[in-house]
Amino acid sequence: MTGPRYTKLSETLPASVPFVGPETAERAQGKGFAARLGANENVFGPSPKALEAMAAADIWKYGDPESYDLKIALAEKHGVAPENIAVGEGIDGLLSYLVRLLIAPGDKVVTTAGAYPTFNYHVVGYGGDLQMVPYVNDEESPTLLLAKTREINAPLVYIANPDNPMASVQTAATMQAMIDDLPEGATLCLDEAYIEFAPEGSTPDIDVSHPRVIRFRTFSKAYGMAGARVGYAIAHKDFIKSFDKVRNHFGMNRAAQAGALAALRDESYLAQTLENVRVAKLRIADIARDNGLKPFPSATNFVAIDCGQGADFAKAVVAALGALGIFIRMPFSEPQNRCIRISAGTKANLDLLEHALPEALKRAAKETI
Repeated sequence: MTGPRYTKLSETLPASVPFVGPETAERAQGKGFAARLGANENVFGPSPKALEAMAAADIWKYGDPESYDLKIALAEKHGVAPENIAVGEGIDGLLSYLVRLLIAPGDKVVTTAGAYPTFNYHVVGYGGDLQMVPYVNDEESPTLLLAKTREINAPLVYIANPDNPMASVQTAATMQAMIDDLPEGATLCLDEAYIEFAPEGSTPDIDVSHPRVIRFRTFSKAYGMAGARVGYAIAHKDFIKSFDKVRNHFGMNRAAQAGALAALRDESYLAQTLENVRVAKLRIADIARDNGLKPFPSATNFVAIDCGQGADFAKAVVAALGALGIFIRMPFSEPQNRCIRISAGTKANLDLLEHALPEALKRAAKETI
């Protein structure tokens, strides 16, 4: 008996995911992590009002396929029309729809080597040809990205601001210059998942008149709702309308829609979370420096830390911390893979990190002699 008749494209793809989840690691080692500081989740959680709204949702009903109430509230927040907003299953889901809309097999797509791997996963999954430029001084380079886009006439270019995994941020003026210099025929995908954590002056004004700029934001980070999977896009109304051609119209569950709407309205809780993250990042940086490591400035909810050696040492630190009950991650590509990345945590989480890191560094040093 023969199996399914897979497409030629799917037969070329590896059966993999961009990130190995902490649950997978826990199952492999036969015990749970005491501190989960690797996935850039918001350990401070969502607004209590969001939790109440999710609990009260009539979950026996499908979610509103238009996400109407949430879309209205988002439009009001950003000073645009509801027609300029698309809601989807996290930024990851929306990236999949974007690539499906714009990329045919063989089309070239420009990004930064070592930047957000889920975007790359979707590009490859639809047959796109990834073309990568390097980081410059451990930051994404709008100049290199645009030059490559122009050189190969790519239909899509991706940048995250702030950046994952290095936590750097471009100024609003730099990003506006990138938009103004966007080659004709190319679309700019601007991933702003961490924008709530960034300093003022990090994002240009939202201008939905440009037909080929799309911005993505999320409730997974600052709003503490990663498990609910709620993201949204802001773009020209015609661009947003095109998502109706390919999106899963019932992909948004009703509880997630209700929770996101309540979270959006609870600005005082958001402010409290941002302060909690700020304090946590300062302590992570102090812990790093106390152990002879170099923390990078952070415009996100995590801190990238230079371990001062190569990728093997950084990988050994990640493994040693994991064995000691602390889940963290590291960048994937050279030369940023000399670093580790630690998400903001509670005081109890960071007490564990402070105790475990010296031992982890000792173990890593022995392993990489």
